[in-house]
Parts: sequence; C-alpha cells; structure tokens
Amino acid sequence: MNLKYEKERREIIDIGIKMSDTKLVVGTWGNISRRINENLMAITPSGIDYSILEPKDIPILDLEGNIIDGKTKPSTEYNLHMEVYKCRKDTHAIVHTHSTYCTAFAIARKVIPATVEDLVQIVGGNVRVGEYALPGSLELAKNTIKALEGRNAAILANHGALAVGRNLNEALKIALILEKSAEATIYAKILGKVVELNDEDVKYMRDFYLNSYGQR
Repeated sequence: MNLKYEKERREIIDIGIKMSDTKLVVGTWGNISRRINENLMAITPSGIDYSILEPKDIPILDLEGNIIDGKTKPSTEYNLHMEVYKCRKDTHAIVHTHSTYCTAFAIARKVIPATVEDLVQIVGGNVRVGEYALPGSLELAKNTIKALEGRNAAILANHGALAVGRNLNEALKIALILEKSAEATIYAKILGKVVELNDEDVKYMRDFYLNSYGQR
C-alpha cells in the first residue's frame, strides 16, 4: 500500500536527524513541520526520537488541527505551527529548536540584536522575543506570530527558538545561523561591546539575500 505524502514525511525525518546531529535539540524535544498545500501540513509526532522515525509516524493535519492521515499523536506544538501557516502564506516549513545559546536568550528574554550579516540577510533583522505563554497553547502561537512580524525567526520566552522558511532546508539553515549568531553575541558581550548594523544596511542585505544571493 502506498503511503500518502511519503516524500514530504521523509523530508521531515531527514531534517529531524540533521537537527539532532547539530545539537539544535536533545532527545525528543523540538518539532518540525512542512506545508503540503494551502490546507494541510505534515508535522513530527509527540515524544518519538528522531532517529527511529518512519514516514508512517509523521501525522498529516489540516489547519484546523484535525488528523487527516496517520495514527500517531502530533507534536504538542501543533497549534503553533498551524497558526503560523494561517498567518504567513510565505512560510512553507517550520523548525522549532531548544538550542543552548538561543535558549539562553529565551531565559533572559533578550532580543538577539542585528549584529551579524548572515543573520540579518536570512532573518530580516533582529530576533524578537515573544511574550511568555504555556507550551502548546494558542496564546503561545499568537505571541510568536507577533514576534515573527517581518522576520523569519523568533525567540520563545523561557522556551527556545522558531525558524520559518520557504522550504525545510532554508528553515534549518535559519535555525543554525540563529544559534551561531546567539553564541557569537554572547561572546561579544563578554568582550565588552555589541555593535548593531543600521536599518539601511539591514534592509539592503535582506533585499540582496532575497533577490540576488546564490545561483539565479
């Protein structure tokens, strides 16, 4: 029997293994999703280690939270993913991490400033902190959407980070650059000073990334 959306489910598993290998998560924490079409998404299941996931373990949900295909319980953060897709038509993939340095900013509830060129190119500016809400709640989703306005990443207070992209590879790349930038910013503060890029330069670099970067 053919499995529905097998390609999309395998993509999520591949990204989950990479996310675990790069220490963006520990154990079964964090979650990943990708948009299938305007009304459906595939998302990681709750509490299953990334290394043992099989395509059939990835549930398919509509954007009202109904399981359309699959027998596993979806990630407890399915509301967060679902609401982002509803509000962000440009977003086709989401990677939610609990990486160490981003979590440090989440605990301190501090914005990651617009200090690193690759960060502002791929994220669009500084990385805001969404107001605290309990995990899995609609309130968390709404707070995160507000923090994501005009950005491709946000910090979740006392929780972790969220990266959104046009595809899963881009979302993972954003998460990795976000973690690297958080680490570098902490070291810069130890050295004594953090110098932010000005708004004009940020805007130029974001436009360059979107319209000129890479092979066209």
